[in-house]
Amino acid sequence: MAGERQSPGMGKDWNEQVQPFLLVSLILFALLEACRWLRRWRKRPRSPPGPFAWPLVGNVMQLGKSPHLAFSRMAKRYGDLFQIRLGRRNIVVLNGEGTIREALLQNSVQFAGRPDFASFRLVSGGKSMAFGRYSRQWNAHRRLAQSTLRSFSTSDHQTRLLLEHHVQVEACQLLQVFLRRGAGGRHFQPYPELTVAAANVMCALCFGRRYSHDDQEFRRILSRNDRFSRTVGAGSLVDVMPWLQAFPNPVRSVYHDFKQLNREFFEFVRFKVDQHRRTYSPEIIRDMSDAFIEALEGDKPAEEGLSQEHVEGSVTDILGASQDTTSTALSWILFHLIQFPHLQAKLQRDIDEVVGRDRLPAAQDKDRLPYLEAFLYEIMRFTSFVPMTIPHATTSPVDINGYHIPQDTVVFINQWSVNHDRDKWKDPSTFDPRRFLNADGTINRDLTNSVMIFSAGKRRCIGEQMSKIQTFLFTAILVHQCTFEANPSEKLSTDCEYGLTIKPMPFTMLVRLRDKLIPEAASRQRAQ
Repeated sequence: MAGERQSPGMGKDWNEQVQPFLLVSLILFALLEACRWLRRWRKRPRSPPGPFAWPLVGNVMQLGKSPHLAFSRMAKRYGDLFQIRLGRRNIVVLNGEGTIREALLQNSVQFAGRPDFASFRLVSGGKSMAFGRYSRQWNAHRRLAQSTLRSFSTSDHQTRLLLEHHVQVEACQLLQVFLRRGAGGRHFQPYPELTVAAANVMCALCFGRRYSHDDQEFRRILSRNDRFSRTVGAGSLVDVMPWLQAFPNPVRSVYHDFKQLNREFFEFVRFKVDQHRRTYSPEIIRDMSDAFIEALEGDKPAEEGLSQEHVEGSVTDILGASQDTTSTALSWILFHLIQFPHLQAKLQRDIDEVVGRDRLPAAQDKDRLPYLEAFLYEIMRFTSFVPMTIPHATTSPVDINGYHIPQDTVVFINQWSVNHDRDKWKDPSTFDPRRFLNADGTINRDLTNSVMIFSAGKRRCIGEQMSKIQTFLFTAILVHQCTFEANPSEKLSTDCEYGLTIKPMPFTMLVRLRDKLIPEAASRQRAQ
């Protein structure tokens, strides 16, 4: 038995040989687990960074009256993609051309949604294409609205001539109203008349008729739509902070006004469409209202999921959005014409050289007026009069810029940041149309394509081309016929009125006729 007894040295050898091995193995195992944990941590979804959010209100107080400027400042600290909180909602904000185009073009479906905001359901009788949520029905609605709009404006030579005729008629009427308002050297505010002129073009396309500038009922209807643009932001505040409706406050009263504005404007459109239904004949499609009635109520089966109510919804969308965009653009154009008389004189010289004095400018003149086109693109870039798109929402989870964005996340898109990117534009805070011209005087299409005012991807504005044609024709005709001068006793304000679009503060101007007005030119050119 004594042979089986362990010698005293064996325990010591065991400790000296085995324990270091176990210790090394334990360390290696711990390092391996740490590497696995680190790999999993790196692969886990990363939420976007952003500023500290206060309880109940989130980051509302940091936005001020110019959210697009606040977002651009935040982007310098947190990057082009960051997150804020408004009330109980997490909001992802996109800035910069690269990030925005990656989202809207490369991930177009994932960013094509709209938030489930109660205020959005109030627009166009709940059948809005612009504010509607992404779905197969929405796709069908967009296809129908886009094809109808094109068929009455830009689809072929005849419809382009029809649109051109409507704009020429309205431009001549507008000039006559300007001259009457400014008779005797009086200064007057142009914006109310610009609103009527822009709306009349769309009324001609949608309803087959125009309205007098002295029609007070029509002006009252348009003022509702103008107030809609200013109050749409307040509607969103109530959407993200519903408790604001529980007690009297300015936001609640504006939200109630928002609901009333939508109801009244929609009723105006419904009345006009009902008149069309009573006189509709499938043999003669008079305007866009008839075209929508034929598509949704005619003998052919309607687009998937669409109903009769989508007729009014479509017309309300097109009439409201297009006239607001065009009238806002024209207001900024006149503002800059009187602010920079030397640019106005340059435009007049160019137009006189190309067009002459015996006819009105036409759409076919655009390619020979590169400085005018550059001027209009600089208006869009510099003012960024649609600084933020209508809020988007993600339709499914998506990863972008290394961050994970869950489904149904509200997304704000800051178009202003694209148009004022110092890496893209030299001296972006300076108004300079020449930036869009090549050395040989032609238009730089790479730069014009970088201007973002009509969004991109699946939510890109369907009326973009029509809006650009109208803006070109109105501007060319106004500058060709008249000279506009600032009021010397009035300082042009750099402040703006903020809403869905940015408008200049009210200003007055003087108008002088350069030659005899050519009202008959529009009819003559239509015959051509």
